[in-house]
Amino acid sequence: MALAVHPDRFATRSPAEKRVAMQWSSQANEAYRILKNPLTRARYLCELAGVDLQTETNTAMEPDFLFRQMAWHEQLDTLLDHPSDLAARQHFAEELAAAEQEVIAAVSGHLDLGRYDLAAARVREWMFLNKLIAQCRAID
Repeated sequence: MALAVHPDRFATRSPAEKRVAMQWSSQANEAYRILKNPLTRARYLCELAGVDLQTETNTAMEPDFLFRQMAWHEQLDTLLDHPSDLAARQHFAEELAAAEQEVIAAVSGHLDLGRYDLAAARVREWMFLNKLIAQCRAID
């Protein structure tokens, strides 16, 4: 799709055709950006099915996940206080990766079964984990 609507293919066309090609090219690039990332793809599929993820306002999560979330924040705070503890950082990173894989499997299962509302709840958890993983990686 990107090749078919690439603006270079319309270099000798009218200004209107060039503008339309640029718009289509921009949309194709944005679609690729969304679909190549599993998390943004899952968000998109939920939204496409009419489920509003309410990422800014809905922080409701399962109680077990909330307890894990608090424990992870405590671990992160400890790592920030002791950034040279590489073994602790490695263990934490592995714990987060395992939790992320668990959430990914759940989201995939819900999406496969068309249970988009359940997938959306787990996508919000995935988004939290994704942010926490990035914070863990950023420890110097």
